[in-house]
Amino acid sequence: MAVEIERKFLVRDDSWRQQVRSRTLLRQGYLAVNERCTVRVRVAGEAGWLTVKSQTPGPSRAEYELPLPGGDAEQLLQTLCPRPWIEKWRNLVIYENYEWEVDEFLGDNLGLVVAEIELEMPDEGFARPPWLGREVTGDVRYYNFKLATEPFGRWAPGTPGAPG
Repeated sequence: MAVEIERKFLVRDDSWRQQVRSRTLLRQGYLAVNERCTVRVRVAGEAGWLTVKSQTPGPSRAEYELPLPGGDAEQLLQTLCPRPWIEKWRNLVIYENYEWEVDEFLGDNLGLVVAEIELEMPDEGFARPPWLGREVTGDVRYYNFKLATEPFGRWAPGTPGAPG
């Protein structure tokens, strides 16, 4: 079984921008979301992927990702994935030999910036960059499938983590 071990954090400031190695615009939508899994279509430039992720709480989840021709992924996104989609800039940042994906969300999630790190083991230690904020790994509100239906920009003021 393919397992993804990922931890997710809010970002406290923009100092990570000085360390960006690459930047890619991602668009993704959901074909299915239920209590057991999500099925996602993602498009990045001319490439596409179909991904199935378990809804297991915590940092370790089953994940199966299959490459798709870009045109097929775009057609699935346009015709079968309800809006709103998730749109974000994915920035790759290296900090002390670990690769971080810093996602800057667009659209209804504008203002949300989240950093993710993929690990080999759930309890693996890693150096925390100075720009790293509060961990939100177990907070389902920050899962992309949830942000598609309950966007960050619509969270009630006063809700922990809500915008300004």
